[in-house]
Amino acid sequence: MEDLLRPLYQERTSQQNTLGVLAVQKNEQNRAFTENFDSILLIIVKEAEEPVFIKHYVDRNEETAAMYVVTEAQLKEWLLLGSNRKVIEWLYHGRIVFDRNEYVQELKTEMRDFPLYGRKIKITIEFAKLIKRYTDGKAFFNDAHYLDAYNHVLHSLHHLARLSVIENGFYPELTVWNQVRHIEPEIYKLYEELLTSDEPLQKRLELLFLASEFLIHSRTKRGAEHLLSLMKEKEWWSINDLLNQEEVVHYAVDLVTLMEYLIDRQFVQVVSVQTKGQGVFHRYYQIKKN
Repeated sequence: MEDLLRPLYQERTSQQNTLGVLAVQKNEQNRAFTENFDSILLIIVKEAEEPVFIKHYVDRNEETAAMYVVTEAQLKEWLLLGSNRKVIEWLYHGRIVFDRNEYVQELKTEMRDFPLYGRKIKITIEFAKLIKRYTDGKAFFNDAHYLDAYNHVLHSLHHLARLSVIENGFYPELTVWNQVRHIEPEIYKLYEELLTSDEPLQKRLELLFLASEFLIHSRTKRGAEHLLSLMKEKEWWSINDLLNQEEVVHYAVDLVTLMEYLIDRQFVQVVSVQTKGQGVFHRYYQIKKN
């Protein structure tokens, strides 16, 4: 396979735009890891017309390869948001075949050490998704839409699992439940109970809501730390001002639900300011004053 891969990346290594090249081989125990290809070639470039460019190859022996050319900006967005975990796994586990000025090695070191700043925003992104799924799941449960509630609860547990992994200073892997089993068995047990319990679905959901309430509530201060720290910069905020903050954009889709949760948990309070209309007020938000 090396004979197939080398010509694909060799020309690019002479281009200043190329920052690094990694090769990933298939895993017989988990062929989905390389999307059922025998090899993956991940090429990181400074800039390109398209943030992601993909080509598929096959050699005379029917060996297959997929080449991904990804811009630095796109890769960093994926690293921050965790929105393309497969590529993050390739970066983490891939073999470096070209590295300009140790760019790839430094990325790998950063992933292993997981700097505190990166953790802080990723924790709030994951916590916001958790609250959205959990809140919607509870609403469906209260309306007796148990299958919809199950779907949302399953997703909320996944976000809770990823949150636990990030809190412990690791990047969530594709096999996140294997990580959580060792890091926080209590969360793994909830997941297992939801999937394998013999109890009727309604009862399983009811028990899970009760059990997960504390696990979520106890994480609120740290989970929302990125947002709460930002809100300390001004006396009060409109929802639009918050939505337009550069870093809040990453969890903007879940911000309103997160804000209502923080109000309910008394981390944030509402400030009403009179509008020109009689009896109508602007609704602003500020950190709860003790």
